[in-house]
Amino acid sequence: MPPTVAVHASFLAAVEEFRAEGRARADDNSMLGRDILTHGDRWADPDAFAAYVRLTLGDADDEAPRPPGHVPSTVLWWVVGDTFVGRLSIRHRMTRRLLEWGGIIGYDVRPSLRRRGHATAMLRASLPVARRLGFDPVLVTCDWDNIGSRKAIEACGGVLEDRRAEKLRYWIATGDT
Repeated sequence: MPPTVAVHASFLAAVEEFRAEGRARADDNSMLGRDILTHGDRWADPDAFAAYVRLTLGDADDEAPRPPGHVPSTVLWWVVGDTFVGRLSIRHRMTRRLLEWGGIIGYDVRPSLRRRGHATAMLRASLPVARRLGFDPVLVTCDWDNIGSRKAIEACGGVLEDRRAEKLRYWIATGDT
């Protein structure tokens, strides 16, 4: 689902879980880490959170402001009932950095809800979106030691191409989704 203010409280709880596991450190290059560092201290305020939701939705617009080197992205939130489970980012273009490090689809599942199949379901649900954006196959990467992510990628048909530094690079067909 698109980001929504309807899961504000659950989103805040998830962010605390991500912080507790060390996300949002200065060396966290993920979109989630960047968002927590940039906006996280204001999210408790409902108006600031609503502004963040609008900003996140607007990230799909080619003309939206974004950090240098970042591309437009469709951001989706995985929500079960009224519980924020995680987020997906489907990038609209490939860059050299994304080819090496980030891939086209990135996802995060809140720590307390991992190992329940959410990452696989999220990734599988994102493949038609990537297909509509013109990607087939799509590159998805994960840290070499992230067994859960590896299993999710492989369950969605991911074929390992190689390892570059700490990242494994997988290709997943989007045409059969």
